[in-house]
Amino acid sequence: MATPEQQLATMLANIPEKTGKPLEEWLALIAAQNFAKHGEIMAFLKGEHGISHGFANLIAAKSKETGEEVDQVAEQYSGAKAGLKPIHDAIVEFAKSLGSDVEIAPKKASVSLRRKKQFALITPATKTRIDLGLALKGDDATGRLESYNAMCSHRVRLETAADFDSEVQTWMREAYNRSG
Repeated sequence: MATPEQQLATMLANIPEKTGKPLEEWLALIAAQNFAKHGEIMAFLKGEHGISHGFANLIAAKSKETGEEVDQVAEQYSGAKAGLKPIHDAIVEFAKSLGSDVEIAPKKASVSLRRKKQFALITPATKTRIDLGLALKGDDATGRLESYNAMCSHRVRLETAADFDSEVQTWMREAYNRSG
């Protein structure tokens, strides 16, 4: 099975054949239109040029790249949520200690911890709390371990680094073990 990176490389290589123009020409065309939003670019590519959704989405995303890598974790913990960063760091350090196969994947609003599949999700939910989602499907919600959502069956609310204690670490280790 191809990795996400390999799939992306294949799609990028196929843009000229599947869309009729190389990526650089699409980017120049989009830049000339001065679109503000991703959705506007999508509508333009799909509606006026008949490009399939997947390729339109990829071209639109590439058109929004500035060449500067955005530090999504720094963005999550800027401003009012800055005080939560030590909790995030403690969770990530513990996750790394679980095994060399742990992948830390920052997203816009959270950080996914994966092995073969996601086992935990770190989300700065409020100015004073991180929600640590854990994939513990089938386990009962008890005490601090609450029912959560489809992505992570359970969650623990963490307001201080001390809240990320041995009990929470045991649950996280179990989620990690089940994800392999």
